Amino acid sequence: MALNLGVIGKIMEMDPFTYNEDAIILYALGIGAGLDELPFIYEKDLKVFPTFAVVPFGHGLFPFIEESNINLFTLLHGEQKITLHKPIPTAATISSVATCESIWDKGDKGAVVTMKVESRDEKGELLFENKALLMDRSGGNFGGERGPKTESVNPPEGKAPDFSVSYTSSKDQAALYRLSGDKNPLHIDPEFAKMGGFDRPILHGLCSYGYAGRAILHSICGGDPSKLKSFAVRFKGVVFPGDTMTTEGWKIEQGKYTIRTTTQDGREVLGNSLIEVDE
Repeated sequence: MALNLGVIGKIMEMDPFTYNEDAIILYALGIGAGLDELPFIYEKDLKVFPTFAVVPFGHGLFPFIEESNINLFTLLHGEQKITLHKPIPTAATISSVATCESIWDKGDKGAVVTMKVESRDEKGELLFENKALLMDRSGGNFGGERGPKTESVNPPEGKAPDFSVSYTSSKDQAALYRLSGDKNPLHIDPEFAKMGGFDRPILHGLCSYGYAGRAILHSICGGDPSKLKSFAVRFKGVVFPGDTMTTEGWKIEQGKYTIRTTTQDGREVLGNSLIEVDE
């Protein structure tokens, strides 16, 4: 089925997303937090990882995919960016609107779909924004424009990283992370994973994004969620549950960093990243 180009520019209201402290704790556990990060997994003075912003985004992603006619079997999550405007509350009902900004034709490589989601609290105040680039590997050659090239952000050549953090995920990590709302069978069902071209289920890209977010928070934000203002990244490789992810970060100017995340076998899985923090 061809992509629905009629969604370009269309504003789609998502169902309200209501969550509580248990959802915050479950998300933290889903991105690998443990007892050494007690403020994020215990309701006493609970803190919220800024990357929790992707959970309400994911809540409305499947209806968007459905309306856009994106092929779930050939879907790849290419890029993600969150922008935080206020600290995320530990319980709330969030209202979001999604907009498809563009669909680019990359020929045999597929089609690139870019979308933006704005999320507001009960008072109507903007809490955070998500921007995503989705790749439908089967959606190209529809006669559209190829679109612009994404700007590259690379670590300074020859400079040692300002921080390096390694986390090893559990072999059950995807089974746990999916309980935050991303029920794509690619991450749990071996047969579905094979149909998608993988020999076993893979870890959610947004789970590895959360792992990198933890490294950023503890390395350059002093564990204070309010200091992270934005976090953009490109997904460059596949992570499997049980992999070790090492996130290295470089300061490129005041309040701005770039990161690279690699697995234990040296594969780069996150890159082309730009982070903005309060310093």
